[in-house]
Amino acid sequence: MLEGKDLILATKPYATEIRAKSWLYTISTLLLLILSLTGTIMLPYLLLRVCSSVLAGLLIVRMFVIYHDHQHHTILHNSPLANAIMTVFGIYVLAPTSIWKRSHDYHHKHNSKLFSADIGSYPIFTRKKFLSLPPKQQRAYLATRHPLTIALGYFSMFLLGMSLRSFISSPRKHLDSLLAMVLHAAAITVTVIFLGWQAALLFIFVPFFIACGIGAYLFYAQHNFPGVSFNTNEDWCYHDAALLSSSYIVMNPVMAWFTGNIGYHHIHHLNARIPFYRLPEVMAAIPALQTPKTTSFRIGDIYACLRLKVWDADRREMVGL
Repeated sequence: MLEGKDLILATKPYATEIRAKSWLYTISTLLLLILSLTGTIMLPYLLLRVCSSVLAGLLIVRMFVIYHDHQHHTILHNSPLANAIMTVFGIYVLAPTSIWKRSHDYHHKHNSKLFSADIGSYPIFTRKKFLSLPPKQQRAYLATRHPLTIALGYFSMFLLGMSLRSFISSPRKHLDSLLAMVLHAAAITVTVIFLGWQAALLFIFVPFFIACGIGAYLFYAQHNFPGVSFNTNEDWCYHDAALLSSSYIVMNPVMAWFTGNIGYHHIHHLNARIPFYRLPEVMAAIPALQTPKTTSFRIGDIYACLRLKVWDADRREMVGL
């Protein structure tokens, strides 16, 4: 059974894109998203507009995974057209390239380190540290990891975290964050004025609530699940962090398509240069990747993930309070 660097090397043959596929999946997803958003306004019956709005939210998730792969330089690298498309999409989805790439690259380099900054990830405190904090800081920590905060990822993670906080922290570096917020507010205002609240609800709010809520939970469950491992910086190693601290989220084929195979997260963290459409191929080909730590979208598994709050260093596991 392959381990460590040998396992990483075994994934290298799959870390090449098939450019025609990259373009096919990018353009088809983008067109479907545009059509579904148009349907939220143009379709004749309310039920059809609601279905179109829900579909748009799911398609934003898929397009975000494609955007995420592009930011890793995994697909469509050095394409001016792709760069333009992804820059616009990043602004549209309130995760502009300046903050998304910096925070996400940091996350990959420091995934599962106990005492690194919580840039690009949910904060993890040890039980000992949590109990030593004053009540106000304990409440703030728990609020960040609260199920409602995750469900409201539209506001908590994307609008406030990705856009507002990044701009406040460094206005010059993150002007695209300001642009994202201004354009988002303008789109809401224009839609309400000219098309009404119902149109704004279906064209903007419902798709963003769905997409950002799913995105926030995916990011949480990928690194906060029963059996996850965390280490001090001194004991940390890259390949163990990928396999022991990143989950494989079991999904049906429909959700796997909408989430762009991001459920194969242990493989993505092992080698982020593998295109999203090749991840199932890698898992099928390499036995060492076929017994990951798993979770799913089942209610019991979601509850099991959300109840985890702190790392118990003595028991070496995430526990509730």
